[in-house]
Amino acid sequence: MEKLIHPKKALFAGEKAFPVLSACEHFAGSRKLIDKALALQIEYGPIFDITADCEDGARAGEEVAHAEMVAEVVASAQNVHKKIGARIHDPSHASCKEDVDILLSKCGREIAYITIPKATSYEQVAGTAAYIQATAKRLRLDRAIPLHILIETHGALRDVAQIATIPNLEVLDFGLMDFVSGHHGAIAASQMRSPGQFEHRLIARAKAEVAAAALANGVVPAHNVCLNLKDAHVVRQDAARARSEFGFLRMWSIYPAQIKPIVEAMQPDFDEVNDAAAILLAAQKADWGPTQYNGELHDRATYRYFWIVLEKAKATGMAVPPSALEQFFA
Repeated sequence: MEKLIHPKKALFAGEKAFPVLSACEHFAGSRKLIDKALALQIEYGPIFDITADCEDGARAGEEVAHAEMVAEVVASAQNVHKKIGARIHDPSHASCKEDVDILLSKCGREIAYITIPKATSYEQVAGTAAYIQATAKRLRLDRAIPLHILIETHGALRDVAQIATIPNLEVLDFGLMDFVSGHHGAIAASQMRSPGQFEHRLIARAKAEVAAAALANGVVPAHNVCLNLKDAHVVRQDAARARSEFGFLRMWSIYPAQIKPIVEAMQPDFDEVNDAAAILLAAQKADWGPTQYNGELHDRATYRYFWIVLEKAKATGMAVPPSALEQFFA
């Protein structure tokens, strides 16, 4: 029996693979909140990542103890899905490299990613990224550490196209609150909420540039938080606008009630998932040559699109048709 070629090999051979990540990134700073997030991850399934916060989560003077706590949790049996990363202190902070040393020495094989915040230039963030990879090599971890970089300063936005080329980068995050505060009152605090956060021209420009730079370099763009913690409709609407109007494929959560609305808003259309499964199964049987589906012609360009739809459906916990699930994800 002839072996059928998998979509990844047929459609993306030789290319940098686009990261298939959860649509929600949930921030937790304390041991109590990290444990709660882990319990939800087990309950919901691996549909969201957890970012343990060594920056804002650590009290002044307790940075080492906090980083060690985070490393202990990441390396523990509680981390069932291996989907916990950590945000370190910013590159100008004395604890930045210390965070890296602690995390990689104690949980370097288990940590999902490291997030670098508040970069002010390409050179600064590239130096921190290089230190992270050099530390991993020194510790003989036998892996490159996936990186997430926060774009929340004027300098980082200026250099965002170059920042997006940093090796091992998988996510560019947009940090709205620090970005707004960096405008010295020229942008009102009310613009951190909807509809202003999507309509103020300086903010909309920044979001568009971050998303464009990320997608042009095979990196996932991640949207900022919604300040409304408990209203699922507001959270869902923010996530939907971020996805449909700006191309963000991931969004931050800072409260447990935000996780499901974000994931739901980022999911592909149900009918499109079913179409994607049918089209790809037919294409695979045709050895990835042109095919017809519902009276329309499809070729490699549309196959690539529909494969991304199917991967996104799987990553966001949607039901993938059993035949496609068995053929492509077994």
